[in-house]
Amino acid sequence: MDATTLSRYQDWLMAAAADVGFKILAAIFFWVVGRWLIGIAVNMVRGALERQKVDPTVLRYVGSIINITLNIILVIGILGYFGVQTTTFAALIAGAGIAIGAAWAGLLANFAAGAFLIVLRPFKVGDFVTVAGVTGTVTEIGLFATTLSTMDNVATVVGNNKIFGDNIQNYTHNPFRRVDLKCQLAGAADHRAAAALLKEKIAALPNVLQEPAVDVEILEFNLVGPVLAVRPYCHNDHYWQVYFDTNRIIREALAEAGFPAPMPAQNVLISQS
Repeated sequence: MDATTLSRYQDWLMAAAADVGFKILAAIFFWVVGRWLIGIAVNMVRGALERQKVDPTVLRYVGSIINITLNIILVIGILGYFGVQTTTFAALIAGAGIAIGAAWAGLLANFAAGAFLIVLRPFKVGDFVTVAGVTGTVTEIGLFATTLSTMDNVATVVGNNKIFGDNIQNYTHNPFRRVDLKCQLAGAADHRAAAALLKEKIAALPNVLQEPAVDVEILEFNLVGPVLAVRPYCHNDHYWQVYFDTNRIIREALAEAGFPAPMPAQNVLISQS
């Protein structure tokens, strides 16, 4: 190989190396600037949503979607700058998405259900609910699952798809709720006097609402005597306090007033031929 050919190859290698080096530096520059611009865009969107008093869960949800989408666009743009056919790359992404979607069908279903829960808002963090057979206070609404703290203080995680596909009971949504109890009376007891006494005593309990007023009515009859439905109303935060205090009043008030204790009784008839 003569000196002229060697010099030509050296010039070509130097030009190719310079071109590749320039493109690498340009790609790094585009990546840094692109990431900076993506951060600005995400912060602007979050700021706008915060000024609209949007729920923090929605902020994280929208921020994650925007961040991932813009990063994918940035990578495709950088690859296009290097001469990579982005249409082929997009097809690969679509194929990978189909494969991942088939493998993670349940996870994606939870993701979609989480989006509906955030948009429709059947409950929010802090609400006391029954969802998918679990009763407790909502502590977190995630993208894939919702966390509840049950009444026995156990953190329970339930998939969003299971929640959205089942009945949802939100005890906190209304300003008050009813406490349902029963009171068994003896057959010989004066049910009118018992009902009037219970209404008076239960209405004086702390946190029992005066409106709606306490309901005490005959619910049913059995072999012992009439059964009264005792129904005070209270705010959801005071439910168990009113529940237990009402049970105590039923026991103490009727005993102090001299009402006979309910006892099962049967008449036995003996017939002699």
